Amino acid sequence: MVQHPTSRDWSGVITLGLIWGGTFMVVAMALEGYGPITVATARTTLGAMMLLGLMAVTNRKLPSGSAALWTSVIVIGILSSALPFVLLSWGQQYVPSAFAGLSMAAIPLMVLPLAHFFSDEPLNLRKLVGVTLGFSGALVLIGPGLAQLGHGSEPLAQLACIGAALCYSLASIFTRQCPPIDPVVLAALTLLVGAVILLPIMFVTEGVPTWEGTRPSIAIIVLGLVPTAFATLLRVSVIRSAGSVFMTLVNYQVPIWSMVFGAWVLSEALPLRFFVALAMILTGLAISQWFSLRKMLTGR
Repeated sequence: MVQHPTSRDWSGVITLGLIWGGTFMVVAMALEGYGPITVATARTTLGAMMLLGLMAVTNRKLPSGSAALWTSVIVIGILSSALPFVLLSWGQQYVPSAFAGLSMAAIPLMVLPLAHFFSDEPLNLRKLVGVTLGFSGALVLIGPGLAQLGHGSEPLAQLACIGAALCYSLASIFTRQCPPIDPVVLAALTLLVGAVILLPIMFVTEGVPTWEGTRPSIAIIVLGLVPTAFATLLRVSVIRSAGSVFMTLVNYQVPIWSMVFGAWVLSEALPLRFFVALAMILTGLAISQWFSLRKMLTGR
């Protein structure tokens, strides 16, 4: 039974918001010295190594499940690590880190219509209003880029970030439908799938990475160990203690922190449409999750 959120749970969810909100800033730093495939590969490989090590220390075993389980692991690995990591790394070469963070705010809104068609969670009128408002915010975010498709890399980079959000949304649906498996084991295996796919691609396209200066090299190590591995463990802890609905509070923080870090640390310009899109997306998210949030915060 999920308990009422404790101060430790609140600390955990705020920490996750900071970590995941700052990820896009760290990706931008890593891209100062490394190619996008190398950055994506480092995230999956270092994260997988850390979680596989944790499995060994805690005596967690590889599942001996059916073909359906292993198929799910492979599909989730592609959609939650290999593909979105590449899309985000490539996209962030041409768009601000704040844009990438704002794109991720659309994930819960994408999940709702996908769940309507691929699971037993119908899309009611309230959720539809929230989704419509949120997607309108996403259109405000990428609107100028859509008008310039075919002219430069920035419009495609914007679509790549939105595509990464769609990958995460699809991964969420497949994760819900995945046969029973320890969440830490699932996280380790899905990162391993990403690493197995990306390592040969990296060697062929960008070669063996070398030390490319302090800032990008430390950034690429941090990416694999903190937002990819450590945050996964913290997420599992928070969900077990306070529940998955409480965990959705992270969704409201990530785009805000990504804008703060982008402007503060990287001196990125934040156009007015970023703030308009943020307000629309977060309002749509709140409307779509209103009853769950109210019950979590008030107990009624």
